[in-house]
Amino acid sequence: MTFGEDVLLERLIELEADAAVASRYVVAMSGGLDSTVLLHALATARSRHQKTLLAVHVDHQLQTASAGWCDACRKFAAELGVDFIAETVNVDLNSGAGLEAAAREARYGAFRDHVEPGDWLLSAHHRDDQAETLLLNLMRGSGPSGLAGIAAIRPFSRGWLARPLLGVKRAELLDYAERAGLQWIDDPSNTDLGLDRNFLRHDVLPRLETRWPNSVSRLAKSADLASEAATLLSELAEIDLQTLGTRPERLSIDGLRALSTKRQRNVLRHAVRRIGLPVPGTSHLSAIIGELLAAKEDAQPLIRWRGAEARRYRDQLYLMPANDADAAAPDEQLVAGDRINLRAGHGALTLAPGAPVGLSDRVVNSGLHLQYRHGGEEIQPIGQAHTRKLKKLLQEEGIVPWMRDRLPLLYAGQRLVAVADLWIAADAASEPGNAVVWEQRPPIH
Repeated sequence: MTFGEDVLLERLIELEADAAVASRYVVAMSGGLDSTVLLHALATARSRHQKTLLAVHVDHQLQTASAGWCDACRKFAAELGVDFIAETVNVDLNSGAGLEAAAREARYGAFRDHVEPGDWLLSAHHRDDQAETLLLNLMRGSGPSGLAGIAAIRPFSRGWLARPLLGVKRAELLDYAERAGLQWIDDPSNTDLGLDRNFLRHDVLPRLETRWPNSVSRLAKSADLASEAATLLSELAEIDLQTLGTRPERLSIDGLRALSTKRQRNVLRHAVRRIGLPVPGTSHLSAIIGELLAAKEDAQPLIRWRGAEARRYRDQLYLMPANDADAAAPDEQLVAGDRINLRAGHGALTLAPGAPVGLSDRVVNSGLHLQYRHGGEEIQPIGQAHTRKLKKLLQEEGIVPWMRDRLPLLYAGQRLVAVADLWIAADAASEPGNAVVWEQRPPIH
């Protein structure tokens, strides 16, 4: 097969069968061969797909030449007439996840901020990447989802993450780049055989191809078959999930207990994926099932794994991002029309003018600042005759204990005027007013 714009557009149309039609294509632009070809092909076919394009480059700061790579990507995007954004991230080398996983986590964390509702984030993973991923996951002892390799399309942030090049060999991308006269960045870390993926790419897969020609395509076929099995498990998990609650972040304990252990593990993995959190390993799944489901109703057990945690409160199991209680509140003012991102996994706050009741323009224009609880806060909510202790209000409202210190509080100077989207101070309100909107709010009840 010869790769070109026709092949790319056909694949993008095929992927629309499994997702909402894209409103915009956001390209993960590393500057390497694969993403360079993807961006060029998308820009060349722009009049046919009629989507706005945005290229996002992430500098991991792991190579001395990385600043120059960013400049090269910016220049290439400008030549194509494509909007460009550069992000710099700090890779947590002490996370215990390994360099490759830590860099990937930091990179996709940056991408999330630029995916608006309806966007597709396009990644340039190809067939060779799929074969490498299958082998890596085999060595990790993965189940069907891991053996399915890289998903062609899945929900991501407020849109979708799509890989339209998964059926294309790297050699075909190289041929396209040479025909188009493209230049790209060769990251020297790609030859470091100390990294597992590079070891497979440069040492293992060439030997497999010598012994079993076309082994890359055969491995990709196996990944496709494993994907079918994983899809069936996901469909079963979705059926079970419908019986456990209205949101995957909060599941019925009694409903989970009614399932077999295998189905418990299956639905828990599925729920975690639906939320967009790292999937727990076997030991953590066993702990969730053995400890949280068996705990007394008044207990508050906690199971943590990298980037996520599971808690129980009363008869509900809660799945959420790991507690980041030490993180400071964003040092930003909140004004009408603006958006403040909260702690990871906790969504964002905006003000919506024109609500029947809300914060008055006078209070909003005086400047609002976001803080988190320290203790001793008081507020007189609309409709109540007296000032109340916030602690008591949260207890009466049934806010889960671990979210009580994570609720975003809005202050005008030293005065508490709003508690998330729950209460507005009576002396700060007007009719109409500015509603406090908490986008992507995690479960708090």
